[in-house]
Amino acid sequence: MKIKICGLNITRDVQLCIDLKVNFLGFVFYKKSPRNVNIKDINILSTYNKKDSSFVAVTVNPTDNFIKENLLGNFEYIQLHGSESNDRVLEIKKMGFKIIKAIKIKEEKDIKAYKDFEEAADLILFDSNSMEKSESISKEFISSIPRGDKFVLAGAINSENIINYSKLGFDFLDLSSGLEKENLKGYKDHSKIKDFIRKVSEINENTFV
Repeated sequence: MKIKICGLNITRDVQLCIDLKVNFLGFVFYKKSPRNVNIKDINILSTYNKKDSSFVAVTVNPTDNFIKENLLGNFEYIQLHGSESNDRVLEIKKMGFKIIKAIKIKEEKDIKAYKDFEEAADLILFDSNSMEKSESISKEFISSIPRGDKFVLAGAINSENIINYSKLGFDFLDLSSGLEKENLKGYKDHSKIKDFIRKVSEINENTFV
């Protein structure tokens, strides 16, 4: 199982996630989000030895100028959470990034939108319809979401439901609010992160405790 932890704070959470060998570390660049990153902190990223972790810039309809001024050299992946077209995905990819294209699901028919990006995007992420608040994808839609290394599931995932998602065949999960301190959006609880990674290790070893 692979893991992406999103909504990280550059100065507080990065080293812990690297030490725990989290596969993907996500940083939100969206002013309406309580997890929005302070642009001034971006240069700190270059001081980390990422080892086996990849840095992901989570964006909404980013402009070329924003990408060139802030993301080039700091991130391997750009996650696109807006209304980006397939052509736009290809344009950004040509700048030297790998692409995670988010598919926001409000109705079951929304799932099929991933087919428009299956070739252009390196990864497809299925999420609920909101970036401002944490919501899980409706249970009635789960069976229609494709499984496999290219597909990532997000939406209110935490230590309590990870085993259920694993049993449903999902082996690439994205977490954010499920690892935060109680009533403190944007503040990760390091004990929750450690507990979650422990459960991931157990799943990867095919032992459910």
